[in-house]
Amino acid sequence: MRHRRVLPSVVLALAIAATAFGQYGGPRGPFHEYPNIPYDGRFTFVRIKYQTAPNGYWYGGWPAWGHGYPLSEQNLMNIVNETTDLAPRVEEINALAWDDPALFRYPIAYIIEPDWWSMTDSEAVAMRTYMQKGGFVIVDDFKPMRRRFPGWSSYDDRRGVTYGNGWSVLETYMKRVMPEARFYDLDATHPIFHTFFEIDDLDVVPQIFSIGGRPVFRGLFEDNDPNKRLQMVVNYNTDVSQFWEWSSFGLRPVSETNEAYKIGVNYVIYGLSH
Repeated sequence: MRHRRVLPSVVLALAIAATAFGQYGGPRGPFHEYPNIPYDGRFTFVRIKYQTAPNGYWYGGWPAWGHGYPLSEQNLMNIVNETTDLAPRVEEINALAWDDPALFRYPIAYIIEPDWWSMTDSEAVAMRTYMQKGGFVIVDDFKPMRRRFPGWSSYDDRRGVTYGNGWSVLETYMKRVMPEARFYDLDATHPIFHTFFEIDDLDVVPQIFSIGGRPVFRGLFEDNDPNKRLQMVVNYNTDVSQFWEWSSFGLRPVSETNEAYKIGVNYVIYGLSH
């Protein structure tokens, strides 16, 4: 893998994406799930779909797992296609459940709004197996929502979680997936932020909501050893994919959107090379 273009090309690609407004359509309308593309060896972005917990359909009836689908990843794949030799599928985005056997054909899995995920036992087992076999997981877009919007949360005494409560839900669920696993805070020195683009500041993708606080990046490592493979990267108190999605509409500054794309490209290259 080598650099074919540098950041100015990313800016150019963003401009192209912005002019493609009619191609992608307007703001989010009714939710639609699209047919998956059969595996053929070509890199295909995979988003995880899950059973959405009560009150998790708060954005126009969309399930929490589908926020930004498929536009955000289509835009990211456009940038990956412009800046690398990976030649991914751009328009075709797959959505699979953790316990779908087809998932094991794909090395990277993306999950959004995990605090609205009603995890099943079979999903916990499948997720653990996927990560142990070399799968790389990207977790995005969740925050301490309950502090600001208490009416949006809901308690599930069967699972011992309060959906919509940000970090505690993911942490509780990962204890079911990998009981011994622990999260480590990541800073800009970690290799994942230098696999393709050089990212030296992690405050470049601020949370759009007025909840406050800085973006938090955390990870799970193989054998709980920070010197080994990063199995999961977590974007907390920020929404990196929203920058990808909204770049089509010019709703966020290009300077911030560029950084979000750089993070996304780095995640993809890291997941494919580790």
